[in-house]
Amino acid sequence: MAERVERRAAAEWERFVNAFSSVADNIQQVVQGKEMEVRLALVCLIAEGHLLIEDVPGVGKTMLAKALARSIDCSFRRIQFTPDLLPTDITGVNVFNQERGDFEFKPGAIFANIVLGDEINRASPKTQSALLESMEERQVTVDTVTYGLGTPFMVIATQNPIEHEGTYPLPDAQLDRFMMRLSIGYPSAEFETNILGTHGIVSTLDDCRSVTDAPGVSGMIAMARSVHVAMPIQRYIVAISDATRRHPDLYLGASPRASIMLLRAARGMAATDGRDYVMPEDVKSLVLPVIAHRLLLAADAAMSGRTVEAILTEILQEVPVPVRGKA
Repeated sequence: MAERVERRAAAEWERFVNAFSSVADNIQQVVQGKEMEVRLALVCLIAEGHLLIEDVPGVGKTMLAKALARSIDCSFRRIQFTPDLLPTDITGVNVFNQERGDFEFKPGAIFANIVLGDEINRASPKTQSALLESMEERQVTVDTVTYGLGTPFMVIATQNPIEHEGTYPLPDAQLDRFMMRLSIGYPSAEFETNILGTHGIVSTLDDCRSVTDAPGVSGMIAMARSVHVAMPIQRYIVAISDATRRHPDLYLGASPRASIMLLRAARGMAATDGRDYVMPEDVKSLVLPVIAHRLLLAADAAMSGRTVEAILTEILQEVPVPVRGKA
């Protein structure tokens, strides 16, 4: 009996890995040469997180988000953030129906499985804050009435870090709600040549077809939730977060929400390898994308040229890694 259960579990994990690989391969046909970035974006999806893609123009930020959405047969909405965008454009609004003689709710763009917020830092802080409730609680409240959002639900936001004219920096509370922040980066010369041969003629996004659907993604999310995180691994995550709070070069360290996000992302990373348990390597590989954007440098450290990434690398070298067999 135990052997039969074990075989069934192994088959389920094999299906999970195959489904994950199918989606990743589908996206990489559009976004070439960015295997790790694509994997992290999908880990964010199955870990029920939200993704901030921050990089210079023209490297494929929006393309990655749209390719991910097209690979999944789910509802998709794109919001082009501009200074005149209103919070009700995102959440929805109650409109008076003259025929019925009462108000009816018109859902906003947030009511979709995958929501792309393009150039999110171009909208006012008031409009940006319209995302806070939906990103954290997966619900929207309009005129005292609360509406639930579906599963899966993921916000993918893009922003350009070098252009500051006409932009509003994301508040720390908003940044903290993104599970990961990724940079796409420039492709290698080889892959850029391949891009010229494909995108130079026709966009490969036009040929991108869905390889799974909402129930399929929901099943992957449920399996990622079931991944076991041993107590030593949990203590390791807390130790990393605590080290950021005590570091003299950091004005603001990682919050308990950051620890939760790191744990959930580690579950997702383990699941993509077909494992039902988290290893220290899963945690270490995710510290930079999950933690870095939540930290603030102290004034002296910033003036001396220190970076958050360098500090986190030092912390990972200093915090003891759990050893198997030791509690």
